[in-house]
Amino acid sequence: MIHRALAFVTALGLLLGSAAPALAAPPNDGIVHTVQPGENLTQIARRYGVGIQAIVATNSLSSTVIMAGQKLTIPSISAADNPNPSTRDTTTAVNYVVKSGDYLSKIARDYGVTTTSIMTASKIKSTVIFAGQMLVIPATSASAGAPPAAAATAVPAASAQPTAAAANPGSYTVMPGEYLILLAKRFGTTSAELVRLNNLTRTVLVPGQVLVLPGGSAASAAPTAAPSAAPTAVPVAGASAYKVKAGDNLSRIAASLGTTVSALQLANGMTSTIVYVGQMLAIPGRTPAATTAPAATAVPTAKAAATAAPTAIPVAVAPSTSGTFEVGGQVAGFGANAVSAMQSAGMKWVKHQVQWSPGANANDQAGTITNAHSKGFLVLLSTKGNPEYTTTNYYPEYAAFVGRLAALGADAIEIWNEMNLDREWKAGTISPTTYTGMLKQAYTAIKGANANTMVVSGAPSPTGYFGGCGGNGCDDNLYIAGMVAAGALNYMDCVGVHYNEGVLSPTLSSGDPRGSSSHYTRYYPSMVNTYSTAVGGARKLCFTELGYLSGEEWGSLPANFRWNGAYNMSVAQHAQYLGEAVSLARQQGKVRMLIVWNVDFTVYTDDPQAAYAIIRPNGSCPACSTIAAALR
Repeated sequence: MIHRALAFVTALGLLLGSAAPALAAPPNDGIVHTVQPGENLTQIARRYGVGIQAIVATNSLSSTVIMAGQKLTIPSISAADNPNPSTRDTTTAVNYVVKSGDYLSKIARDYGVTTTSIMTASKIKSTVIFAGQMLVIPATSASAGAPPAAAATAVPAASAQPTAAAANPGSYTVMPGEYLILLAKRFGTTSAELVRLNNLTRTVLVPGQVLVLPGGSAASAAPTAAPSAAPTAVPVAGASAYKVKAGDNLSRIAASLGTTVSALQLANGMTSTIVYVGQMLAIPGRTPAATTAPAATAVPTAKAAATAAPTAIPVAVAPSTSGTFEVGGQVAGFGANAVSAMQSAGMKWVKHQVQWSPGANANDQAGTITNAHSKGFLVLLSTKGNPEYTTTNYYPEYAAFVGRLAALGADAIEIWNEMNLDREWKAGTISPTTYTGMLKQAYTAIKGANANTMVVSGAPSPTGYFGGCGGNGCDDNLYIAGMVAAGALNYMDCVGVHYNEGVLSPTLSSGDPRGSSSHYTRYYPSMVNTYSTAVGGARKLCFTELGYLSGEEWGSLPANFRWNGAYNMSVAQHAQYLGEAVSLARQQGKVRMLIVWNVDFTVYTDDPQAAYAIIRPNGSCPACSTIAAALR
């Protein structure tokens, strides 16, 4: 994380984030947006009320990664995308793209349906919606009993999926997430030509819909017969496949086939829980059925059910309880100087922080993981996102993302960061119980992808500022106790801890010069005892940040970080304290991992990150020697 200390009163201002940039006005056709520093594609899509994939397709992007200064053409939402409520055909369901300012009850009222019917048709579990999201507006006539996409049951064979260079197959079955402009570019035609050939009245496509391509015929586009009551299983690599039928939802499919929602999402690269009639789902961890009796995989056998249950993960699987104590560091650039310093200190781990948002591609982190391994380090990825993404409807996509990181080879993953503060978790909703729900889904996805990946619970910010635990903030000891009460120990291998405000030797338990000098967060020993006691010793501790702050080279620290004189401690004390912390952690047997905050940060502003670094401004690393000595 980019460290911000939380002192009890004087640092309260640090809880306030910087002002968000003003939102742009609603776009005209073809508006060009210049990407600002810190922006991601999800934020831009929501700002303009369009889908992420629409921006990707319009700009021919090869990934969702964008850069500051990059210019993006923003497609507009046409009237065809959002049919007029007063003129639409009420005998059929239609798709609706959520616009900025929309909310579910308003949409339901406009179209003369209920919010519940939209949630059911759209396979969503929350009334929280966002710009660019696609909803299904159900039919309101007697024919409403038919599912929105019941007629669109055609599913292409795996070989039918065209590539950019593939010959025109004459027809194509639309897959989830595909847009008209995307398919037009793929097949070397235009959206207008596809609209004409298929007599389309709107540009929104439905998964399973069959399109005639230029040179094809209506006959070649005829959908296949609807599936029978017993769904057909199709062998795929390492799994069985299941065709979604009317009335299915992802949780029902997971339960009937002895797997989990998160595992299904991982196996199918899904970023939501929405499924469509005719969609083919790979079922992970199941032996493909014999082709002579394909229906057998539709319902799990007694043996399959027995091996898949129980879905709850037993507490005893934590590798952290048996792993040996190891040290690492959080890096900024992980260049040659950082690598050399870490190796000389005897560090085994490197920590990177990953900023997650809906639509983020975990594969973008493959290079980070490979680079760490190539340099001989295990890699800890600390994953977090904006507070707006901490509501429960985002958990499945976040879980799928961290599961993919595990599949890519991440050795440890920290689930979120300082969840007890409203700069990291949505104000009014801070809750150790709610966080445990996120942790559970993430743990299940990670272990389903790679049982050897260590799951570290997000480290709370060490603070007694709140004097309790509520929706707008929670003291860390109460937050950890609340997590334990909610069953979080079942879904972690190690307990995340932060300790960055010490101004005395970690061997001391008294004498802090500040106010509240007896509070446990002031001292390393009481932090260890508080957390270890809270979990009953059932899990070891992982310090995902432990640092000491010396501003000696700068002469004076910013006021909110000036805890003991002008610069807190000398560089020699900085090195001494880090060495002592490593030595204590190694001897106590309560700590699995200690990540030093930080190795090579150079930023020195109101948040003096460089003053925590073990590589000092002159390039030396006094702490490397003390840490190495403590590990010998």
